[in-house]
Amino acid sequence: MLYFKLYSMEINLNCDLGEKSKHHSNENDPDLLKIVNSANVACGYHAGDEETMREVVEISKQNNVSIGAHPSFNDPENFGRKRINLGADEISKLLIDQYEILQNIAIKLDEKVSHIKPHGALNNMACEDLELATILAKTIYSIDKDIIYLVPTGSKMEIAAKKLNMKIACEIFADRNYEDDGTLVSRGKDHALITDPERAKEHVFNMVKNQTLNCHSGKQIPCEIDSICIHGDNASSLSTAKQVRENLIKNNLELKPLNKMKKFL
Repeated sequence: MLYFKLYSMEINLNCDLGEKSKHHSNENDPDLLKIVNSANVACGYHAGDEETMREVVEISKQNNVSIGAHPSFNDPENFGRKRINLGADEISKLLIDQYEILQNIAIKLDEKVSHIKPHGALNNMACEDLELATILAKTIYSIDKDIIYLVPTGSKMEIAAKKLNMKIACEIFADRNYEDDGTLVSRGKDHALITDPERAKEHVFNMVKNQTLNCHSGKQIPCEIDSICIHGDNASSLSTAKQVRENLIKNNLELKPLNKMKKFL
């Protein structure tokens, strides 16, 4: 248990942003960027475009929010949530191309991409498949050995990244329930999402306090937690983000952008 250590503990709030598409509005992005510490920016393959990327980078810079690429399958029709089987070279190209698109925009605004977090089905598949997770980890490590890799805690992605001694930030989800094996409950199930901000606040704090994944069944799985993800595409995202942030600060946790956390300096 880490309850007694919370007074000196750093934590990060991250959010998936710039996801303007037929599936999702980005109207809450400016307000969310006043709350979170790190932005995972859609790179145009599942949502967003150069204009939305530029907007998120500009607003992030104003709010001292660190910038991350949020690469996905090239599948805007399904918001990157459809599983697609690709070869290793195709997967690597997806990651590199999307990172470079965002990095080029960031450089023009005197910023840089400091972390990478895969999106949607690509992320879910790599959580379960060590071979795919290894392809992702090796590709990201080849892009920049100092880049921070944001991965779901306890996943195959964490295992693969640790083998390469990468800079890893392990995340939990504020607004998602977990199965007993530590994977996210499928969005096809009624209890996949946590839409009540009050419940999300308690869900997050209990996990951070105990350094465990709290499964929907009540099972607890010990894990590492560096960052908390709040999805930007839920109706309650803004309220959830506010309540989670306020509760963490009230309990004396220090909120930091990923690239300012002591473990990465």
